Amino acid sequence: MKLVSWNVNGIRASLKKGLLGYVEASGADAICLQETKAHPGDVQHVEWPGYHALWNSADKKGYSGTAILTRTRPLSVSIGIGVKEHDREGRVLAAEYPDFWLINVYQPNSQRGLTRHGYRTGEWDPAFAAYLRKLGRKGKPIIFCGDLNVAHTEIDLTNPKSNRRNAGFTDEERTNFGALLKAGFVDTFREFEPGPGHHTWWSQRMDCRPRNIGWRVDYFVASAGLRPALKRAWISPEVMGSDHCPVGLEVA
Repeated sequence: MKLVSWNVNGIRASLKKGLLGYVEASGADAICLQETKAHPGDVQHVEWPGYHALWNSADKKGYSGTAILTRTRPLSVSIGIGVKEHDREGRVLAAEYPDFWLINVYQPNSQRGLTRHGYRTGEWDPAFAAYLRKLGRKGKPIIFCGDLNVAHTEIDLTNPKSNRRNAGFTDEERTNFGALLKAGFVDTFREFEPGPGHHTWWSQRMDCRPRNIGWRVDYFVASAGLRPALKRAWISPEVMGSDHCPVGLEVA
């Protein structure tokens, strides 16, 4: 299967910038979208040729939200992580396939000034880890993807020293993500590319994208048991339409 993930930073805006053409040309079996900022009714006029559209929208209009476009109708669909206080923002959407779970997640941003850092690291991260453990006990391996709002290591952003205590690169966020990997997951991109300079998000100021001054915060993470099935992982910085770019994974 060919899987793609993309924070579109508003699906309605992204549609005006060529999202539908990208979807049609992608050849992907499933496309996970984050930060849709829309309810299904807002884009119900859109036809996604060859895809079933699944939605998890935030209670708040024009905020957060996830969607999965899938060629094969899943065996089941799970919305949220089952904790009311975390599920109001439409951040998790899971599709069950015969051989694995595909989880689309848009993790909370700690925000400028770290105003949500306590919530992100002290509440959300433990709750999401518990959700993964619970789902894993059902017996199928897991692939989760999306904008995780964390650059794990220093090679995952251009300026690690100056961003040390900024949102997305705090010790707590990095430690929590590392704990997930140690619990039995792999960062699939790093299975194929160990080097620096590969980014998925760029500030819209100061020509950061043309200069490739960015962060790698978008991931495909897979159960370690799937390592032999990983065929390739990639980042598509040439694809425009958002301040993030698509990332992909191919599994046997």
